[in-house]
Amino acid sequence: MGKMRFLLQRLLDMNYKAMLDKIGSIHKKTGRSRLSILRDMQQCAVKYGAGYMDYDLFEMYNLTPEQRDTYLTRGRNNEFVIKYNDKDSMGDLDDKARFNARFQAFLHREWVPVTGENREAVLAFLERHPVFMAKPTVGSCGRGIEKLNTADFPSLDALYAHLAEQAPRLELEEVIRQHPALDALYPDSINTARVVTLRGKSGHVYFVAAILRIGNGGKFVDNFNNGGMMAPVDVETGVVQKPAIDKQKNLYTEHPATGAAIQGFALPDWAAAKELCVQAAQVIPQVGYIGWDVCFTPDGPCLVEGNQYPGNDLYQIPAHTPDKIGMMPVFRAIEAEEARLNG
Repeated sequence: MGKMRFLLQRLLDMNYKAMLDKIGSIHKKTGRSRLSILRDMQQCAVKYGAGYMDYDLFEMYNLTPEQRDTYLTRGRNNEFVIKYNDKDSMGDLDDKARFNARFQAFLHREWVPVTGENREAVLAFLERHPVFMAKPTVGSCGRGIEKLNTADFPSLDALYAHLAEQAPRLELEEVIRQHPALDALYPDSINTARVVTLRGKSGHVYFVAAILRIGNGGKFVDNFNNGGMMAPVDVETGVVQKPAIDKQKNLYTEHPATGAAIQGFALPDWAAAKELCVQAAQVIPQVGYIGWDVCFTPDGPCLVEGNQYPGNDLYQIPAHTPDKIGMMPVFRAIEAEEARLNG
């Protein structure tokens, strides 16, 4: 019933112009008729829960039925969210201020919400941190995040007035000082690892996937959908396994701005980062499927945020899956182990 409800909602929400554009693009690449592509898309939607974006991104038109069945599609990802994440418990991850309050022990940096009623606390924060990050409390893909300097405003009162205009939808954070190894890779953004964990009903925390997200082009955010690039990380060793890729599908074995090697890069303190995620996964056990954004500092790893809707796209990019095998075997192995542990 949940699967059919999801498909019906997707039909209602679908951007049909964008879908037709994708069909046209695939037609040019493959020479197949638009009608046959549409029919194949529909079959993939029903059988695998794949939307037209999945169909295009994972190049499902080049996959056999057996290969298609290995991909974590948007529909399947939604099923895992419903299964492992209690809807009423997800609010503390959706709102950055609530997340910071709940996961304070894992942040290792100072922060303050801008509520419109805590002027003195905000001014005190600005005195201690003249350069700081201002983040919308609700949002994604790094949108709306600003790096501000008190010196760029005539006074702290003027800066507070500017910030208070966005209250209570804004929170301020101390600028993270990243590990020298990540700084050498790309110094103009905080480069983070997205680590996806699944806490089973047994209480065991499984590591599903990890990717390194790297800034590029002078932007201070590392988000793939906002100018950055990403590369898959071996969850056991913390070593980048393949070249990085950006939204335009350019591949990089070295960073174009610094020349630093990306493929083969070893994340520092990886064992500590994994343990951090294991401990954080216990805070809200009702939300078991989470994508953690982990930063690496000279004093060890810390959390940037947690995502209760881990994306399904970044871990199965064709450039990173030459064997044309997606993420579903990982999930199936976890669920088999959970069935064993739970009897």
